[in-house]
Amino acid sequence: MKKQNILPIPILKALYKVGKDICDARRRRRITIQLMSERAGISRATVGKIEKGDPTVSMGGYSSVLFVLGMTERLGDLADAVHDLTGRQLEEERLPRRVRIPKSKNDGGSSEQ
Repeated sequence: MKKQNILPIPILKALYKVGKDICDARRRRRITIQLMSERAGISRATVGKIEKGDPTVSMGGYSSVLFVLGMTERLGDLADAVHDLTGRQLEEERLPRRVRIPKSKNDGGSSEQ
């Protein structure tokens, strides 16, 4: 029996939208599913799953299809700190109130001339 992966509804909706957007982009470019699968190096069935937003397809599959469409520029920004508002807020909460310069243990040590 296959174990079913339960994903939150917002994730399923986002994947469905990505799949639909990929399908629309492919059709606007007049690329067939067969040609897309050949260029991306994946099966026609996998392209179909991607266009349906199937969460079982690897990120590599989605990335390959986006590459064929010339749409990979935003992949590197998915988890970029610029977009991580919660992480930045938590980091700011942990910032020290003041910064001190550590005193050196050896003030009269060796110096180069």
